[in-house]
Amino acid sequence: NNNISEIEKINRELFVGNTPPGTSELLLMQFLNAAMRRIQLCQPHETPILTCRVNQKFAFIECITSDMANKALNMNGIPFLGAILKLSRPSKYVGPIVQYKTWQELTGQAIPAGAVLDASAEEKVNRELFIGNTTPEMTESMIREFLGNAMIQVGLNSMPGNPITACRVSGKFAFIELRTPQEAASALNLNNIPYLGAQLRVGRPSKWNGVDKPHGNWEDILSKYMSGELTLPSQQQDTAVSKTVTMAVEKISSTSSSRIVELRNMVTMEDLSNEQEYNDVLEDIHEECSQFGQLVSVHIPRSNEKGATKIYLEYNSLEDANKTIQNLAGRTFDGRFVEANYFEEQKYLKREF
Repeated sequence: NNNISEIEKINRELFVGNTPPGTSELLLMQFLNAAMRRIQLCQPHETPILTCRVNQKFAFIECITSDMANKALNMNGIPFLGAILKLSRPSKYVGPIVQYKTWQELTGQAIPAGAVLDASAEEKVNRELFIGNTTPEMTESMIREFLGNAMIQVGLNSMPGNPITACRVSGKFAFIELRTPQEAASALNLNNIPYLGAQLRVGRPSKWNGVDKPHGNWEDILSKYMSGELTLPSQQQDTAVSKTVTMAVEKISSTSSSRIVELRNMVTMEDLSNEQEYNDVLEDIHEECSQFGQLVSVHIPRSNEKGATKIYLEYNSLEDANKTIQNLAGRTFDGRFVEANYFEEQKYLKREF
């Protein structure tokens, strides 16, 4: 008996999709009841829909009989508060398939201009962004954490916590999903942010067909920071992203006429204490950094010297030094974020570290 009554209840239920945010159960139930009476899917005195329960983006209605539920299917496509409702049988329904018309076929009404055909899909595409120029070592969690923390550091988030809820990587690009359309629009300002030696492209996905609004990029954020227009909300936090922001600002504001590059977070005191380790690091650094330009000299202070754990590279030209900074800043080495900055030539020559 319990099974029979449960099946009967399922046969009386309908799924209502694409409900607008904030839809109230009473309003939706009254609206659908009135619609069924108006186009004579039921008698004028009848109340075909008994209950309604609303979730965030959809609802379920229970009709008085299974036959009335079949008739209510003809309201599929009915406009409601700017959205087009989708009425169908719930997934657990196993009864016979019934033929029905759409609201537009039944009434002859056209879909109103500007009506939201799929609120969930439309909202999602407004929360998604395309991330281009990614590299193979960038994982989904790395991109999510880096870009999310970058937004927090420069005040592009609208509420606490990481604004990026999901990330999926596909070859040389990725897609991120943000909490709100507003935060997605704000995240467009991260375009051209440097990460692991690459400049990430941040933009709308190709399926987005909204209205483009003016926005800046990472260079604009740094320019505003340097001019005093922007104060970083998390300036005092010692995080990887705050270092990335600081490094980027230093790269622009520091002496750009230097051929010397200072690297941090690439060696430890343990590396410097062991003679063999020290020589291996020196050889590796020379080989790695020679690919960016003509190296004149490499200096790694010993563990008992000033500047210990820092590495100094002297290049033949400014262009070589700049190329090195662009390629190394923000990369990870043994789990540590590498800092790459210009260093004054006179201080280098005098070994004032």
